Amino acid sequence: MSSTLITGIAELVTNDPDADDLLGAIADAALVVEGAKVAWVGRAIDAPEADERLDVGGRAVLPGFVDSHSHLVFAGDRAAEFAARMAGESYAAGGIRTTVAATRAATDEQLTSHVARLVAEMRRQGTTTVEIKSGYGLSTHDEARSLAVARQFTEETTFLGAHVVPADHADDPAAYVDLVTGPMLDAAAPYARWIDVFCERGAFDGDQARTVLAAGAAKGLRGRLHANQLGPGPGVRLAAELGLTAVDHCTYLEDADVDALRDSGTIATLLPGVEFSTRQPYPDARRLLDAGVRVAIASDCNPGSCFTSSLPLCVALAVREMGMTPAEAVHAATATGARALDRDDVGALTVGKRADLMVLDAPSHVHLAYRPGVPLVQQVWQGGRPV
Repeated sequence: MSSTLITGIAELVTNDPDADDLLGAIADAALVVEGAKVAWVGRAIDAPEADERLDVGGRAVLPGFVDSHSHLVFAGDRAAEFAARMAGESYAAGGIRTTVAATRAATDEQLTSHVARLVAEMRRQGTTTVEIKSGYGLSTHDEARSLAVARQFTEETTFLGAHVVPADHADDPAAYVDLVTGPMLDAAAPYARWIDVFCERGAFDGDQARTVLAAGAAKGLRGRLHANQLGPGPGVRLAAELGLTAVDHCTYLEDADVDALRDSGTIATLLPGVEFSTRQPYPDARRLLDAGVRVAIASDCNPGSCFTSSLPLCVALAVREMGMTPAEAVHAATATGARALDRDDVGALTVGKRADLMVLDAPSHVHLAYRPGVPLVQQVWQGGRPV
């Protein structure tokens, strides 16, 4: 395997858990990439020889972002819905059905092309690992084909047949839950690693969510939850009770919810792009972190409540609106994002990790929040190769 020495690094964010600071940052640093993995990290003055050498000229190098929550398999556009919200209408989950109709009408080729465009858009902004959910098909055929499309781009695929009850089952939600936990799950499971439920008013209640997650577990799928986005509810405590790896949104939390997250170790994945796009209150990340809860940040890229693929934007919002420090926000979008997918091979730049990284046109990670909206990602490497 050939090796590459990347040097001239003003700040190297390693996310080394054994380091004295949260990011394991090294000044005047270098790292060696060999094959697809990191082979050495340290001060540039101590760097070993390698087959090739790349000087990044005093820029910062960070692990690639890990986006642990996205909905990329869809068709159509809901810009009019966004404009209506900005004019004062409130967000409700019912708009999902608009996307369902467009997605069902799209061809496999159209869906694949659309996902490819969004994944490339994410990659240009530093995202090297992405989770992709289904949830806009809501029929046995369309959920399975959505996951088959997603599987072309990532191994982190999530079956979200329990997104909302579609119009064709509006009069019999119980029958739709039976469909999700029966034939739809059978068709979707071969393409999925995870199963998810939108546990929210207007979607599925706690008992329904428990039923869906249990059926998924019986098929070998790991559980996740959308919860407490639109108001208080049972979802966060259900996720903690079941020991789920992560529960996402976590906007409206009672003290018992925070305690349950802390005691269970379940990660709270916060999605600040949603609040930016819906004008809802932002989650209180400071409250969670101070209580000892692990916090991740993801994009929730979707056509309705948050059509952004930009984790740099989400980092900036987390700092400005959710009480996080720049270091906490970067860690949440890299190392803890990886843990939210139960991954230990990405989200860090230490020896043996996958060489997924970004080079910022800036000397420090702080610039991601300090210069919001500026395209700072100059280079992206995936699996030891620039892309």
